[in-house]
Amino acid sequence: MWVSVDLCVVPIGVGVSLSPYVAACERVIAAAGLAHQLGPNGTAIEGPWEEVMACVRACHVELHGMGAPRLYTTLKLNTRTDRQQSFAEKVTSVEKLLGD
Repeated sequence: MWVSVDLCVVPIGVGVSLSPYVAACERVIAAAGLAHQLGPNGTAIEGPWEEVMACVRACHVELHGMGAPRLYTTLKLNTRTDRQQSFAEKVTSVEKLLGD
């Protein structure tokens, strides 16, 4: 099953600056070879369900390995059975309507 997710992993107990953890998670996602787009409050990722979920787990493993004792994660999921639609296509569809 194809899935599009919005992932936000927040390390707790590591101080105020989270950018090193965001960067580490972005490297994990890039290494997984999944389509992704960094946003200001999370990362959009898409691909086969098993690969995306493995990537989410890998992000947790990486951040815990960096010393984060606790992670709070929000994950929004979107699946379709009628067709495969990328997150870029979803954005383009709305932008087209805004341009009309």
